[in-house]
Amino acid sequence: MSARVALVTGSNKGIGLAIVRALCKQFQGDVYLTARDVGRGQEAVASLASEGLTALFHQLDISDLNSITTAAAYFKDKYGGVDVLVNNAAIAFKVADTAPFAVQAEVTLKTNFFATRDMLTHFLPIIKAGGRVVNVSSFVSSRALNQCSAALQERFRSEDITEEELVGLMQRFVDEAKKGEHKQGGWPETAYGISKTGLTTLSMILARRLSKERPHDGILLNACCPGWVRTDMAGPKAPKSPDEGAVTPVYLALLPPGATEPHGKFVSDKEVQPW
Repeated sequence: MSARVALVTGSNKGIGLAIVRALCKQFQGDVYLTARDVGRGQEAVASLASEGLTALFHQLDISDLNSITTAAAYFKDKYGGVDVLVNNAAIAFKVADTAPFAVQAEVTLKTNFFATRDMLTHFLPIIKAGGRVVNVSSFVSSRALNQCSAALQERFRSEDITEEELVGLMQRFVDEAKKGEHKQGGWPETAYGISKTGLTTLSMILARRLSKERPHDGILLNACCPGWVRTDMAGPKAPKSPDEGAVTPVYLALLPPGATEPHGKFVSDKEVQPW
C-alpha cells in the first residue's frame, strides 16, 4: 500500500493555506501545499512547521500545462495517484480594477475555468479508489447563473450538457466579452461569477462521468462555496476567517470511506445547495 496523499492547489496563503492546515491535523497521510512561486510555498510550509504541522511542498502553476503534467507524473510515480485533490487556485479582479471587462473576462476564465479544467483532465485519471475531489467555487456561481438568459440557464442546469458544450459556452462568453456583446449574448456583467458557474457545472459533468466510467471506485467529486472570507482576494471586510472558510472544503475532502453522497453537488456550509 502506497501512502495516502492530499494535494491543494494555490495553497501558500488564504483559504488554500487554511485547507492545508486543517488537512495536516485531520488527514491520515501526506499533505502537499502547492504554489506557483517556490519561495512563497516554502515560506508557507515553514509557517505551518512553526505551528507544529507537517506539510510537504510541490511547485504547481495551474496555468502552465507542463507544471500540471510534471506534478501528475510525480504523484503517480511516488504515491500511485492522489487520494484527495482540492482545486483551490483562483483569481479575482478587485471591484475598483480599471482593466477593461474584455481583459477581465479572458484572464479570469483562463485561470478559474480553463486552467482548473486542465488540472482535472490530468489528475482525475490518477485519483485513487475512494478518492475525494473538491473544486472550490463560490456562491456567486449560482448568483451569476440566475442572471444568465433563460436559454443559458437551461443548458448549465441540464443533465445532458457535455464537457465540450460547456467549454464552448465558456469560450463564447470570453469572445462576446471581447466584442462588448456579452449582454446581448445573455451573460451578466461578472467574469468571476461566470468562471465559477463554469466550474460548478464542470464539477457536475465530471461527477456524472465518474459514476458512469468508474462506478465501483467510490470517488466523490463536488464543488463548494467556502463563504465570504477575509483574504487578499476578497478583502478585509469579509465575515469569515480563512480557517472558517476551509470548513466546507475540508468536510468534502474528508467524506468518510463508503460515503455515497454528496457527489456532483454544489455545497455551502456543509449543505447541498440548489443549482
